[in-house]
Amino acid sequence: MARKDKVVKLLFVGDVVGKAGRKALGLLEKVIAREAIDFTVANVENAAGGFGLTAEVFADLSKLPVDVFTSGNHVWDKKEFVPLLDHIPNLVRPANYPPGNPGRGWAIQETPAGIPVGVLNLQGQVFMAATDSPFRVGDACLEEMRAARPELKVVLVDMHAEATSEKQATGWWFDGRVSAVIGTHTHVPTADARVLPKGTAYQGDSGMTGAYEGIIGFDPKTILERFRFQTPRGMETATRDVRLCGAVVDVDEATGQARSITPFQERLGA
Repeated sequence: MARKDKVVKLLFVGDVVGKAGRKALGLLEKVIAREAIDFTVANVENAAGGFGLTAEVFADLSKLPVDVFTSGNHVWDKKEFVPLLDHIPNLVRPANYPPGNPGRGWAIQETPAGIPVGVLNLQGQVFMAATDSPFRVGDACLEEMRAARPELKVVLVDMHAEATSEKQATGWWFDGRVSAVIGTHTHVPTADARVLPKGTAYQGDSGMTGAYEGIIGFDPKTILERFRFQTPRGMETATRDVRLCGAVVDVDEATGQARSITPFQERLGA
């Protein structure tokens, strides 16, 4: 049954990086209560040591108030975890990897009020590993999702990509057909959050959940060495200035169109 205000409040949490990012997720309950959130999505492809997932880390994540977990190219980094993608219905990976890979590219879960929310994960092609077209595959996935749940109105797309232009193109492509397109992967929040003309909320990158006193979540020393010497170096995740980062999207329950998108950052210990 629709609520009187007919608004579904979505919380999207940007890339969770390492132990610091997992600590920041301890702020979720506070933010969910304060913002009266109905449904939470978090990108967790970097949650285990900054690269990929492990069974132990995901077991801890699954205890959190997160409805759907998204990912990206780093979800394949921990080889022992990859087969588990077939067995976790609320963890998705980019749908436009070639057929035959483990896992699924979309999921539909319900809010406490029983409203279905679809989450679609796509990956860009520019400066990224070769994948199928996110535009073509995204269209096919939307058809599948709405065939599975004809009443589905609220859909969020995690566009995991490097190039800002490609993310913007994806937002405009899906404008009016999904509730939100929110970018991940670069770990730096962009100042372009808006509702597009046909009602799709958009932000180029939601930012990173992790330690901000570093370089995209990692200790500056090791990253600087990689840039200076152009040879492989071990990478350690950063530990200081830990933040939960993402966006809140208000969606009209009846139409699936966004009313607003509001980026946020919440400091641990603030």
